[in-house]
Amino acid sequence: MLVSQRPEALLLLADGTVFRGRAIGASGVATGEICFNTGMTGYQEIFTDPSYTGQIMTLASVHVGNYGVKEGEQEGPRVSIAGLVVKKYSEVWSRPGGDGSLDDYLKAQGVVGISDVDTRKLVRHIRDNGAQNALISSTGSDLAELKVRLAAVPSMAGQELSSTVSTTKEYEVGPTDGDLRVALVDFGVKRNIERCLTERGCRVRVFPMGTTLAAMQAWKPDGIMLSNGPGDPGAMEATVKLVRAVVESGLPVFGICLGHQLIAESLGMRTEKMHHGHRGINHPVQDLTTGRDEVTSQNHGFVVRRSDAEQHTEVEITHLHLNDGSVAGFRLKDRPVFAVQYHPEAGPGPYDSRYLFDRFVQNMHDAIAVERVHSEKA
Repeated sequence: MLVSQRPEALLLLADGTVFRGRAIGASGVATGEICFNTGMTGYQEIFTDPSYTGQIMTLASVHVGNYGVKEGEQEGPRVSIAGLVVKKYSEVWSRPGGDGSLDDYLKAQGVVGISDVDTRKLVRHIRDNGAQNALISSTGSDLAELKVRLAAVPSMAGQELSSTVSTTKEYEVGPTDGDLRVALVDFGVKRNIERCLTERGCRVRVFPMGTTLAAMQAWKPDGIMLSNGPGDPGAMEATVKLVRAVVESGLPVFGICLGHQLIAESLGMRTEKMHHGHRGINHPVQDLTTGRDEVTSQNHGFVVRRSDAEQHTEVEITHLHLNDGSVAGFRLKDRPVFAVQYHPEAGPGPYDSRYLFDRFVQNMHDAIAVERVHSEKA
C-alpha cells in the first residue's frame, strides 16, 4: 500500500532564515521562541513539561516517534510546547505497553510541527545566533504575510507565563499519614517532583502560584517547595514578593529551576536571559560542597547572574555548570533555604541529583528537632 506524502510545511525564524519540510501533527500555524533539546530519549516528557510553554521545540535526536506514547509518562496535564521541529518522524511505532502513535497524540493536542528539517544545521544556527522567535506553517507559504505575523509575536523576555499553567485548585498527593508535610507552590510543576517527595514519605499539598504564605502556613507545612515553570522570572514582581516572604518564614525551602531563579530575585540577585539556554539530559554540574560531579537534566533560558551571587554576603554558591561556569545552585548561609537551576527529579539515565530531595527532607527533620527542643525548654 502506498503511503501518501505529508503536506509541505515551512519554518521561519525571526532573522529571516527559512527551513522547508513536511507537516506533522495538527494542521495550522505555530509561533513561539525556538529552542533545542539535545536529549536522545524522553520526547513525551519534554513535550509535556510546562516549562516549555511558549517555545517551539527542536529535537537534536534524529529519530522521533518510533516508540510512540504511553500514559503515565507525561510531566504535565497536556502538551506544553508551542510547536515541534524534527528530522526523521516515525508514524509507525513499536513498544510493549505503548498507548498510541506520537502523531495521533500531537493532533489530539493541536500541536503543529514540521519534519524533514536539517536539525543539525538548525541547532548550529540557534547556538551561533541565539534563541529567537519562530513560526511553523503547514497551511500557508506566503513569506511576506508570515513575516508580519511572526513580527507580532512577543519576546520571551518580559513574559510571565506561569499563571497560564499553574493549578487553579489546591490538591494533595502522597501518604495521608506521611511523616512530613510539604507545601508545593505550582509555577508549572513536573509530576516527578511530586513523586520524588511522596516516595520519601511526604504528604504534599500543591498550591496555585497566587496563594498567600498565610494560606500555606494554615496547612502547617514542615517545608515549602518552589517548582519549575515557564517565562521570565524578572517579570514576576508579585511572585517575587511572595517568595521573599517564603524565604523569610524560617521554614526549610527548596527551589527548582524557576523556583531557583525566583529565590535569587527575592534576594536581590538578578536573572538574565541566556544566549540559547541549557536543554538536555547530559549537562555536567559540580556540587562544590562535596566536589562530586553530576550528570543532570536541564531546561532553562534564564540564569542567575553569577557576579550577583558571588557578591551576596548571605549566599553560598553550591553548584556550577561545568560547561560555562554558570550558577547551577546556591544556599543561604543562615537558614535552611537552597535551590538548583537543574532538574534533580529527572531520570536522564543516572539519578545523580536525587540526593537533593534527601537534603530537603533532612532539613525538615532538623527544623522539627530544633522546634521540639525549643518547646521543651519553654
